[in-house]
Amino acid sequence: MDRSVKPSLVVVGNGMAGMRTVEELLALAPGMYDITVFGAEPRVNYNRIMLSPVLAGEKAFDEIVLHTREWYAENGITLHAGDPVVAIDRRRHRCTVRAASGREVAYDRLLLATGSQPFIVPVPGAQLPGVVGFRDLDDVETMLQAARDGGRAVVIGGGLLGLEAANGLLRRGMEVTVVHLTGSLLNQQLDSDASLLLKGALENRGLHILLSSQTEAILGSEKVEGVRFKDGSECAADLVVMAAGVRPNVALAVDAGLHVERAVVVDDTLQTYDPRIYAVGECVQHRKNTFGLVAPIWDQARVCAAHLAGLGHRRYVQQATATKLKVTGIDLYSAGDIVGGAGSEDLVLRDRRSGVYKRLVLAGNRVTGAVLYGDVSDGPWYFELIQRGADITAFRDRLLFGPTLCEAA
Repeated sequence: MDRSVKPSLVVVGNGMAGMRTVEELLALAPGMYDITVFGAEPRVNYNRIMLSPVLAGEKAFDEIVLHTREWYAENGITLHAGDPVVAIDRRRHRCTVRAASGREVAYDRLLLATGSQPFIVPVPGAQLPGVVGFRDLDDVETMLQAARDGGRAVVIGGGLLGLEAANGLLRRGMEVTVVHLTGSLLNQQLDSDASLLLKGALENRGLHILLSSQTEAILGSEKVEGVRFKDGSECAADLVVMAAGVRPNVALAVDAGLHVERAVVVDDTLQTYDPRIYAVGECVQHRKNTFGLVAPIWDQARVCAAHLAGLGHRRYVQQATATKLKVTGIDLYSAGDIVGGAGSEDLVLRDRRSGVYKRLVLAGNRVTGAVLYGDVSDGPWYFELIQRGADITAFRDRLLFGPTLCEAA
């Protein structure tokens, strides 16, 4: 083998997870690989977390770009934007990927970072023009085009993405209704008390919120005209945003014969069952869990990059995560296990006049979960206590009042 020829690393997916892994790899082993990146979108890598501020008019696209075309060139990376990989051939002597354009590239190592796709509720009318997900800039541009004409929007899903989409469309001048299947908003992140406070704040802003409502059909002939619910009621709509969750994008991995359950199964090194192929991000399943928040994906990127660089001492370990809602003027923070279990107890502080709510979940003498509404300044401190498994016995009676009083104890 000619040692002067670099091994080839092909990255399938030009999003945040894949490019963060490449960044980490370049820091550890610059010049080690000949790197080729394929992306489905005809754009450079941008910060998808900031799509909500773009929709709300708080940011422009140029402000959320993470890597310019010059960055790829400066780092010797070949970028094929707008040319998604459609097949992986693992059977050849030298494995290859094939893109939609017909371009074939051989790889010594392959990194799958195919992300996820919005779950489109399978009801009649779901394919009508005017039905859109909320996952990329094309979706945002579709929503902005609809908002220019004013009118009414229905957002299906009262989770983080749904509420951020609803807030953005409201700020763009649309009349917005949020439809949620369960009886409380953000039911995976908030308890019922905090959810009720959030609902009131959003309604005061002008949002209409329908809880415990199941979508039965999207109405219209040529385009969206409304939504019908299972109880027979209807809501007029010029735009329907599907924000009822995402599904890992695994079709490519399935076709390639990789081990896939809910997502692409990886071990603690982010390696798939094929030792040449790694995977990171929302397309990954690690120890039965999948991932949608940035913090665990950044951890995956660090571990994966270390192994691609030949520094195989790192292992990916799942950690508690924290969530913050990106709706201007609404402060909300959730971390750890907010449900609790046998033997757990709650510490609760409510100040209705100021709109402040805190709930801490304790297991023994440790904090395992936190829900904050109205005043979230102590959120990172509680999160640190959760991550460290810190013993809070010495300041348990002051815990709800934050670090200053507790540290004095």
